[in-house]
Amino acid sequence: MQNQTMFQFFHWFYPLESSLWKHAASEAERLAELGISAVWLPSACKGNDGEKSMGYDIYDLYDLGEFDQKGSVNTRFGSKEEYVQAIRRFHDCGIQVYADIVLNHKAGGDELEEITVHKVNPENRKEVISDPYQIKAYTKFFFPGRKDQYSAFKWDFHCFSGVDWDAEREEKGVFKILNEYGADWEELLGDEKGNFDYLMFADTEFRNPAVREELIRWGLWYVQQAEVDGFRLDAVKHMTPSFFQEWLTALREKTNKELFAVGEYASTIEWLEKFQEITQGCMSLFDFPLHHRLGRAATRRKRYDLRHLLNKTFTEVDPVHSVTFVDNHDTQAYREETSEVKRWFRPHAYALILLRESGYPCVFYPDLYGYTHYQKREDGRSRKINIKPCPHLETLLFARRRYAYGAQHDFFSRPDVIGWTREGEDDMPESGCAVLFCNGDETSLDMTMGERHANRNFRELTGSYEHQITLDDSGKAVFPVRGKSIAVWVPTS
Repeated sequence: MQNQTMFQFFHWFYPLESSLWKHAASEAERLAELGISAVWLPSACKGNDGEKSMGYDIYDLYDLGEFDQKGSVNTRFGSKEEYVQAIRRFHDCGIQVYADIVLNHKAGGDELEEITVHKVNPENRKEVISDPYQIKAYTKFFFPGRKDQYSAFKWDFHCFSGVDWDAEREEKGVFKILNEYGADWEELLGDEKGNFDYLMFADTEFRNPAVREELIRWGLWYVQQAEVDGFRLDAVKHMTPSFFQEWLTALREKTNKELFAVGEYASTIEWLEKFQEITQGCMSLFDFPLHHRLGRAATRRKRYDLRHLLNKTFTEVDPVHSVTFVDNHDTQAYREETSEVKRWFRPHAYALILLRESGYPCVFYPDLYGYTHYQKREDGRSRKINIKPCPHLETLLFARRRYAYGAQHDFFSRPDVIGWTREGEDDMPESGCAVLFCNGDETSLDMTMGERHANRNFRELTGSYEHQITLDDSGKAVFPVRGKSIAVWVPTS
């Protein structure tokens, strides 16, 4: 038996001069030893910025680092051949691969088109602030560097619902394209910005059946080319929910693969629940509500009531479809809209997502490897910042794959310290653990491990305590934890 653990093998500031695909392949064996069962790799498709693109300014979905387009053959992360080799190396090590998929928009059109638009209020896209008028926009995509290889589909304004740039007037804004699908945006959940269909660049028009058919063809091609096992779906909040049911159903049926999928829906628990209901659970979702609770707990320190840490999280309401995470490339430090969980609390956060029974945890690249960031100062010079790996992360991963099994019992009775125990499994005699963490001074909790651990000795795995604890006849003991720290107690044998 193995607990499934995902690893996000990239971050926003991964260095341009390094081949991430080669690095990923070289680390596959180590990640398998750490208990990683799946890796989430970044967008492999050619972006508008070529070798500098992080892959979210999507230009050509069929160019995985194979064609001379946007100033380079390779993507930021390497060549198509290196990408495919990395995936095969992960498979050789028993690790599945999830591809980051960006379908919401396209960037870097090849030619201008004269199109009719309404200009709308960027803060309320339902508010039209102009009569219909003509602008010139980069909505023609024919990918001259690829020359119709793999697909001859051409994108034009019929394939998009909105743009943000009038090239003729050199004016930035939000422009609703008036095409055969009407003057309204696609129907979405929520009322953020009136309607948040439009996010950036040229926004995909999913009401166009030719677009949906092309994206299904591309998805089948992608699975065949890269042999991926699933997807991380970018920006699902900005796309019509019905598309995903159609797209995922078609790919799963035609490939005869389960194809795991997790969507990025950055919103409140209410909207995540509604999205799951409408899409009939066709994908998992990242637990953004839990991420923000972890952030508040880290910021408020002693003032945060730890008993509420899991309240109104996706993990609480739908543990089967919840992907838990501490941070990702969008939330990490030094991004414009960072919501990073403060460093002191990261071991707490990872203990919560790795050692409990609910949710599918995702570990973030910098927390295992660290990284160096160069921050520009006002004088134009750069300040070197070394981000260190998360303390105890490898220990927690070890605890997950060896000890964190069996029935769970929660001890959430105090605001300054919470704990839980896992009874372990009969076919894994060394399994079982007692976990606790606090945001204040050193303390302890009276917790039970169950009768199967009666009179057994336990040791602390992170090194906080050298002494052992002996459980009583019923499997109970008082488990201590250092101030502002975590403790993981496991059987000695």
